[in-house]
Amino acid sequence: MPRYVVRLTEAERQRLEELLSKGRHAATTVTRARILLKADESEAGPGWKDGAIVQALDTSLSTMHRVRQEFVDSGLEAALYRRKATGPRPRKLDGSQEARLIALACGPAPEGRARWTLKLLAQRMVELEVVPSLSAECVRTTLKKNELKPWLRKQWVIPPEANAEFVCAMEDTLEVYARPYDPLRPQVCLDECSKQRVAETRCPLRAEPGQVERYDYEYERCGTANLFMLFEPWAGTRHVKVTDRRTAVDFAEVIRDLVDVHYPRAEKIVLVMDNLNTHKLASLYQAFPPDEARRLIERLEIHHTPKHGSWLNMAEIELSALATQCLDRRIADLDTLTREVAAWQNSRNAASDTVNWRFTTDDARIKLQRLYPSIQRG
Repeated sequence: MPRYVVRLTEAERQRLEELLSKGRHAATTVTRARILLKADESEAGPGWKDGAIVQALDTSLSTMHRVRQEFVDSGLEAALYRRKATGPRPRKLDGSQEARLIALACGPAPEGRARWTLKLLAQRMVELEVVPSLSAECVRTTLKKNELKPWLRKQWVIPPEANAEFVCAMEDTLEVYARPYDPLRPQVCLDECSKQRVAETRCPLRAEPGQVERYDYEYERCGTANLFMLFEPWAGTRHVKVTDRRTAVDFAEVIRDLVDVHYPRAEKIVLVMDNLNTHKLASLYQAFPPDEARRLIERLEIHHTPKHGSWLNMAEIELSALATQCLDRRIADLDTLTREVAAWQNSRNAASDTVNWRFTTDDARIKLQRLYPSIQRG
């Protein structure tokens, strides 16, 4: 950074001293005047170093440099007073123009474009003759004020409006969650997810002080695995089974483990699950003889979450924790995956981690009123 030398004339020193002793001036102007007097390297000046001035006046080195440069390049007045911005001010939209911009941003993007950009919105406003000209910056500030981000999209589960089937299954699930804890009738949520098995092609470099862990972008795909989650929220326990596939037979084996291994003494297991094509009692008849399938079915009380309403299944929350805490890395083989998932499961069970579910039927009838059919009585 170049160093600009300040040498004041006698008239300039007198002007600065009068400014500090008489009248009322802006704090920035006073600070700049003091900087110039301290930095003065003429015979009458003290010629302080920048560090001493910064400490004495409680300012910054960047301010010191800027004041020196403005004095050398433009003179005393420029160094004392901040120059006001010149040029045209950015356009501000009136109420109707702002409404048109918001409606445009919330609508579909132009043909051939995946989403709106600030520049596209500005151009379209001009093409529609809403304004003669418009900058992307004006669009940005307007959208920011209205908390709009048209360039972002989010995948979401959108339930059907005014659908009796949806609200029936939703209230049935919420009724199950409202029941008190009963060890003889445990409430278990079932869900599953897939995990791509990936192997490293080069050995990652471990983290060290001043350097994060590094891994190569290249990897080798080794197939997929399926993870079944059995989660009993009120007891804070979960059981995860890792399988090669997600067939009806795999689902049936998980149900047999649920009945005979995890809850052999339960009178009835209240099972909540979504509507995946394999999550049917018919899967038990595909895997076992009829008498065995019927024996398992007699131990179950099944409740399905509504279609497009799998968020009501608390096992999804637990799968999300599994994905972020354990699966967010490259795991190549099924044995390693099984061992790591078991370690995660045992740790969570030891801590009795659970879900604080607070959404009730009364809440649904208020917050999701649009999903309930409107009954017209004659």
